[in-house]
Amino acid sequence: MGLFARGWVCAGIPLSRVTTRGGGPWRAWLCLPGKGRAVPAGRRGNSTDPLWAERQEQQRQWRREQEEKFRERQNKTVASYLVAAAVGMVGLSYASVPLYRLFCQVSGYGGTTKLETGTDKVEAMEPVKDHVIKVTFNADVHSTLNWNFRPQQTEIYVVPGETALAFYKAKNPTDKPVIGVSTYNVVPFEAGQYFNKIQCFCFEEQLLNPHEEVDMPVFFYIDPEIVENGRLVNCNLITLSYTFFEAKGGSELALPGFN
Repeated sequence: MGLFARGWVCAGIPLSRVTTRGGGPWRAWLCLPGKGRAVPAGRRGNSTDPLWAERQEQQRQWRREQEEKFRERQNKTVASYLVAAAVGMVGLSYASVPLYRLFCQVSGYGGTTKLETGTDKVEAMEPVKDHVIKVTFNADVHSTLNWNFRPQQTEIYVVPGETALAFYKAKNPTDKPVIGVSTYNVVPFEAGQYFNKIQCFCFEEQLLNPHEEVDMPVFFYIDPEIVENGRLVNCNLITLSYTFFEAKGGSELALPGFN
């Protein structure tokens, strides 16, 4: 098959340093599949040549297709990251309230009293007899709950390092059963980390039948380390507040310390 066989495109390239016997330059031929005609070397790369223009257009089309595929892969990757981030944020939003509440109970942050579950620390405490603190009690009911709720005592005097007991009273004056749940906080807020409750009725659903009235105890102590806090060394008044809400399926309570 010759260089100019049908289906091939051949171009002669002159070799200037190699001459034939007749004095003319040798030509190297470059053959590619094509439309069966030769392309002279002088016309290679000429934008007016139809074959050259066709091949350039094919290359541009191929590059455009590759760029589009690359952009599609990038868009899919970014979309996957965004979906994962959205799912993660939704999960965190559901978990943030109970986690924050647990953090407040453990640390006493935001005026939330700490929940003491062990007895070793209580038994080992040394009362600070010369530092008496007056504890006052406050009770509120959210507008959605038709209950009567009040403290049975307005104030008591507590020595840091000694346990104390107080009571609240709640009554359902309606003709139907009602479930309530309470939040609490302490003022001043910084005292919350030293105000430890051993037993209370907070964050637990309380069912009161029609016209039922109950006493709700609060067993607590003030950590004697409160006197070592320079900002609370002169603190002689602490207020414990409870707020009751009606409990409904899927409802969220207000965060402790930010009622």
